[in-house]
Amino acid sequence: MVILENHAFFVTNGFWVQNHAVTVADVVKAKEAYMKEQIDSLINLQTIEKDTENIKLVLNDVSKRTEALDAKIGMFQKQIECDESELEDLQKKYRSWESDAQLDLSRVKKSETNLRSVKTNKEYQAILKEIDDLKTKTSQIEDEMLECLDRMDDLGNTIVAKKKEYKELIDITNQKKQTIEDDAAEKIKLLAQLEMDRNRVSKTIDSELLSKYTVIKGLVKIMAIAPVKNAVCRGCNLNIPPQMYNELQKGDDLIFCPNCQRMIYWDNS
Repeated sequence: MVILENHAFFVTNGFWVQNHAVTVADVVKAKEAYMKEQIDSLINLQTIEKDTENIKLVLNDVSKRTEALDAKIGMFQKQIECDESELEDLQKKYRSWESDAQLDLSRVKKSETNLRSVKTNKEYQAILKEIDDLKTKTSQIEDEMLECLDRMDDLGNTIVAKKKEYKELIDITNQKKQTIEDDAAEKIKLLAQLEMDRNRVSKTIDSELLSKYTVIKGLVKIMAIAPVKNAVCRGCNLNIPPQMYNELQKGDDLIFCPNCQRMIYWDNS
């Protein structure tokens, strides 16, 4: 017996029962209240730890999310660079064709001048053929130059449009990254608060119960303490024996699921 504030208390399994003509019913009621408090604390602890794990998953994903945004910008930039490279190649081809066409035209003029000085019909026909061949070649080059000009115009317009879109994408991406970073900062603060809550709640749990909870959590990874509704453990979704279900509803002792070994409690909702 322990004297506390001039009142007598009995200590039974870690909880206090005030000695005012204590009956067995009083002890049972006090034990049920104690176990309910302990189970509520374990459930609260499990919720805190689950929230903590979820936040850590989100924080671990921050770098991947920002890298994905940067990768999208990088791909868009490469598209622009490819278009610019193609435009540069077309410009080089155009200048080369332009040079060839001018050279062929000068050759045509020279051949036409030579026509005046030829003395035989054979030489005359040879020069005429040379002139026709040069004009045909020049005509083909001019057709290719026109196609090239059209392609350069289209590509130039595409590049201008993509650069405008790229600038908008940069602005949107920076906003998204800032949102991700702000959210991460808030979650880091919440993580610190959850750690304090975890320490506070852990102190309200009997050390032996807390040790069992920790061992079970290490084995099952998630949901060390599970509700039982209609005789079904929500941790493994298997039925527990009827007698155990009846004992569970009394709420005066800690019971473990015979199937998954989790701590279980009666969900009477």
